[in-house]
Formats: sequence, structure tokens, C-alpha cells
Amino acid sequence: MADTAFNPYAEGIDHVELNPDAKSVHILDQTQLPNREIYKDVSTPEECYEAIKKLEVRGAPCIGIFAGYAMVVMAQPYAELPYADFKAKMAELSAYLNSSRPTAVNLSWALRRMEGVIAAHEGESTPAIIEAMRQESLAIHEEDIAMCRRIAEYGLTLVKDGDGILTHCNAGPLATSKFGTALGPILLGEEQGMHFHVFSDETRPLLQGARLTSYELAKAGVDVTCICDNMASIVMKNGWIQACFVGCDRVAANGDFANKIGTSGVAILAKHYGIPFYTLGPTSTIDMNCPTGDDIKIELRNPDEIKEMWYKEPMALPEVKAYNPSFDVTDHELLTAIVTDKGIVYPPFDVNLKKLFAEEE
Repeated sequence: MADTAFNPYAEGIDHVELNPDAKSVHILDQTQLPNREIYKDVSTPEECYEAIKKLEVRGAPCIGIFAGYAMVVMAQPYAELPYADFKAKMAELSAYLNSSRPTAVNLSWALRRMEGVIAAHEGESTPAIIEAMRQESLAIHEEDIAMCRRIAEYGLTLVKDGDGILTHCNAGPLATSKFGTALGPILLGEEQGMHFHVFSDETRPLLQGARLTSYELAKAGVDVTCICDNMASIVMKNGWIQACFVGCDRVAANGDFANKIGTSGVAILAKHYGIPFYTLGPTSTIDMNCPTGDDIKIELRNPDEIKEMWYKEPMALPEVKAYNPSFDVTDHELLTAIVTDKGIVYPPFDVNLKKLFAEEE
């Protein structure tokens, strides 16, 4: 694959794609941004697992896209196995990959979808099944591009030209395919001649807002100001924020949702200052089998990310403990609406999310 400069308007082909031989996945290593655009190919189960675990590939929808491709790649060495053995091996590899990041529902969703293809093609040759898996993985990617466009269109109706928008973490093209989720309305608006001023929380401890969101928006020509997480209150108090747009990694049936650590604090501040607070994501992120946010498993990461990751020397003594949850859960009572590819869902969420899925049936 040609390594070209990242383009936030590209059709999802510049930061994750299946190589033509289907033996590896071509990714932009997001841990190297914003200073280096480094591309790499991953092929083994261990490399695919580490790509997700180490956040080389990240963002719930993008993880789902990657997982589909990874299943195709991991299937290649087993093309000569009989059906029962192949199915068992792929179930084993799916479970292994799923353990890399338990909070993001898109990972398990995409893996189940790929396993469903295997089940649906029982009786066919293993190479034919792998080809069907390849087609399904491409469909997951194409569907995400279309979903992001619809989310962007719905979200754009919630803001007006010149608004100030605060976002937390990264839910743009790098986290999805084309427009992104939380950044989708902003990028679509800019494409249509609207202009916003975005305040991008740096998002400690991994700085996805500073490294990724600010990077994407600057590349797209959007007016963006990066702020420390603890500056959100003052920019809201100053009247500079008219809406908050954030992504989501899992939405519970009652509207509680998990997103990058610090999101719930932004929601509390927005409530205090009377600012609309929206989460944007595809319907695949909504887990109707998860009753409330209390049922969402929160990933704990290496405490050394807090003390050492961005410093020449540790910023805390070795004996000082550090608590490093990757996500927190925002209570549905703090949420103005959920913007999905199927429409905007308002409270009561427990009722209206059910209606959203009932309309699909």
C-alpha cells in the first residue's frame, strides 16, 4: 500500500485497510502521531492483539473495522482445515482478540459478525468461507463510512454557524472511517462552508485530544484550540461553548455510556453551565443487553502511563500508586441526546432506544 499523508476526508483507506493479498492489515500507527505518520502491516494474532491493546488502532468503530480485517488475516494459515476445526480455531482467535479491549462493544460486535459468516457457510470449502469473511469485512468498513455520514448530518442540525464546540478524546476519522462520529458534524459543516471554533480537551493521560483530535482538525482547516482537561470549566464559563460533542465506546440500554476517562466530568460541567451535551456514535455501539452503566466493564491500563509516559523521567516516586482507568461512565441524566446513524434519540432513553431498534425490525 502507498503511504500517503493522512487526509481526514479520505474514504477510510488511509489509516486502516486490508492489503490486497488479505495476508495483513495496513494501519497508520496512531501512537506515533502527531509528529510522525508511520504505517505498518500486521498479520499474526499477536500483532493484531497488540495493535489494539497498544492503541495503534483505536476508536470504537475503527476497532470494529480492524477486527473484521484481522479475522480474515488470521484465517489465512488455516485455509486447509476441515470446517469443524476451522470454526473452532477462529472462535479461539476471536476470543483472544476480544480480550484486548473489553469496553468497546464494536470489537465484540464485529467479531460476532465474522463468526456468523463462518456459521452461515457451513458445508462450503474453507477458502470459500475465508472469501466470504473478506467480503463481510469490507462491508463493515463501507457501512461505517455511510454511518458516519448520517451521524454527521444529524449532528449538524444541533449547531449553527460560528458555534463553539468542546470535544473530549478523539472521535474523528482516525477513530472511525471518514468523517468520524463526534467530529463528523464539524467536518461536514466545514465542507459545506460553515465554521466552528473547537476546543479540544487534551485528554490525559494518553493525550488523544491533543495528539489526534487537534491534529485531524488542523489538517482539515478547522479553527481548533487545544486545552488542558482542567480548563473546560473556564471556557464554558466564558461563554465560548455552545455544545459538547463526544464519542462513545458502549451505550447501555438506559442511556448511560462509557467514553474516554474524563467525559463524565465534562458532562457535569456542561449541566452546570446549561450547555447541551451530546454523545455521537453508530447503533452498533448501543448494547441493549447491557441494562445500565454499572454493567459496563471498565478497562484498567498500566499505571506507569500516568507517571512516566510523556516525561524524560518519572513525575512521581516509584512507591506512589497510580489509578489509570481508560474510561468512565456518564449518567444518562447528564445527556441531552444520543446522535446515531438512525436519528437523534432524546430522553427517556430507556424507552426511545427500544423504539429505535424496534423501527429497524
